[in-house]
Amino acid sequence: MDCPTKLYYTRKPEYENSADTDSFLEQLAQGGFQVEELARMEHPRSIALIGDDYDYQKLADETRKLLTQDEVKIFEPAFLFNGLFIRVDILVKKGNKVRLLEVKAKSVSRERHESYLNSKGNKLQGGIDHYLYDVAFQKYVMQSCYPELEISSFLKLVNKDAVTSVDGLHQSFKVVADSNLRTGIEKREGLTKEDLGDSILCEVNIDAEVDLILNQNPIDEALSFEEMLNLFRSHYREDRKLFIGIGGHCKGCEFKSEPASKKKSGFHECWAEELKLPVSAIDEPKIYDVWYNPAKKLIEEGKYFMKEISEEDFTVKPEAGKLSRSERQWLQIEKTVQDDNSPYFDLENLRAELASWKFPLNFIDFETTAVALPFFKDMRPYEQLAFQFSHHIVHEDGRVEHFNEYLNTEPGEYPNFDFIRALKKSLTSNDGNVFRYHNHENTIVNVIYDQLRNSAEPDKEELLQFIETISHNTSRNAKSWKGERDMIDLQKTVVKYYYDPGTGGSNSIKAVLPAVLHSSSYLLEKYQKPLSEIDVSSKNFDPDHIFLRMENGKAVSPYKALPPVFENWDSDKLEEITESIPEIADGGAALFAYQKLQFPDLSAPEREAINLALLRYCELDTLAMVMIYEYFREVCYF
Repeated sequence: MDCPTKLYYTRKPEYENSADTDSFLEQLAQGGFQVEELARMEHPRSIALIGDDYDYQKLADETRKLLTQDEVKIFEPAFLFNGLFIRVDILVKKGNKVRLLEVKAKSVSRERHESYLNSKGNKLQGGIDHYLYDVAFQKYVMQSCYPELEISSFLKLVNKDAVTSVDGLHQSFKVVADSNLRTGIEKREGLTKEDLGDSILCEVNIDAEVDLILNQNPIDEALSFEEMLNLFRSHYREDRKLFIGIGGHCKGCEFKSEPASKKKSGFHECWAEELKLPVSAIDEPKIYDVWYNPAKKLIEEGKYFMKEISEEDFTVKPEAGKLSRSERQWLQIEKTVQDDNSPYFDLENLRAELASWKFPLNFIDFETTAVALPFFKDMRPYEQLAFQFSHHIVHEDGRVEHFNEYLNTEPGEYPNFDFIRALKKSLTSNDGNVFRYHNHENTIVNVIYDQLRNSAEPDKEELLQFIETISHNTSRNAKSWKGERDMIDLQKTVVKYYYDPGTGGSNSIKAVLPAVLHSSSYLLEKYQKPLSEIDVSSKNFDPDHIFLRMENGKAVSPYKALPPVFENWDSDKLEEITESIPEIADGGAALFAYQKLQFPDLSAPEREAINLALLRYCELDTLAMVMIYEYFREVCYF
């Protein structure tokens, strides 16, 4: 469904393939493996089919033997039909009736969900087409093997309306980075179905959706579902490339290798085949790399590179008082094509913005976690926990103070209300402006606002009032407010008044900071000195710590100098993966750290090391905001 051409590169070790690692980390991050283990617990006395994943016939034969029983429940039964092979997550058979259950960590409102079909019943909706096609393929293969069976299809999902009735549900399914188990999950010893309390999972019947796919194949109405499978199968079996052409779908190709890699690059082979160009030309900046990808139509017209975009292809629509989206996009295109690495500023409006800010300036950053299986009783799946913040203050004389921080990772301690109390104490120490970077902090205080309203906390009214002063309500809150100290989004300041080609079009703080450091003589001079010499205080770094080091004449991002939170997992990769998952966006390494720290059996040295790593990363997040501000101040006034 993603790209049939990838069938040619699959399972060929000579080709680069990042999908295996990424998909495993994504499953861990989203809680997919934990949900899978929980789902199995809800089906006791089932038989798990275990064996070599690639011994297809043996697995299928073992499944056939089990299906001779009148009633049976099987985990991962296998079905093989004319070169098509599937394994079902959970199968429940009674007589000739079979329930096919596909387990996913995606959440659904069981109370409000009606269908993944549109009102006419002729199109899929809900953004889970790949899940639905997955189940349709399973049913097709199973029905082909056993025409006599009556198969009903279900998604077993996380019910966002459910509330867990037990403490420690999440801790019952431990994530183990170096586990030899397929899922990387170890269940608590002696765990029973009764220990799990009320179910937080639900089963959604998708027979209508599966029937639509099997009968009409809505993603390609030129081919029936069976014809599509036969097309894929024949090309895969004969090792022929099913080339569908290049385009925007190539952007995230997992079969793309870097020039230094010893592995082949399927991405480059496809582009060379289509365009008849050498590899060096293929690596030219692409149209789909433009911020917010404004030129999908151009790709359809056969233009693939930024240098092919002309002013006739692109309409720039200015907006008063700031850079419009189209202006930023055109800046990116122009500077990329002209190999112009200089930053751009809307100085007049940036100066006006900075002049409106009230000192002292307060920069804050939160670390939170949202997991499928809740840590605490009475919590919903994917409900946010705020367990850490950092708070830097920039005084009017330029002094930078790491004023405060909060971290609560103690096993079994619900952190949210103590978190907001600590934040209130920290931010009410002055009446200056408060800054966040992007939407996360405003979203989180709105979540805690809702949790407080439904609580019996003795100080909840004053905590609610505090939240109202530093935020604005989101759509989920019925009450409307905009506080007098509503947090200023520094990312919006970046987007409205500044563009640097070094960011590659990204406005994330991890992309903006290196670009700022590369351009700022003030920051380069200041942060290459020890903390003790530059009037910057720190709660987690020694006075002789130097935040900025040079490598081959370039400033190295301070984040690169920090050791990873976990040796087993790459922090940048975790950040990238979690940003793409709506339920846990802004998770990153902190999400895994909090999970690990909730297990009481963690050794004291390891607990201390993870806590220190978290404190340093969070402090650096707010110091990075300070550095961006200092750069803007330098450009505007020095």
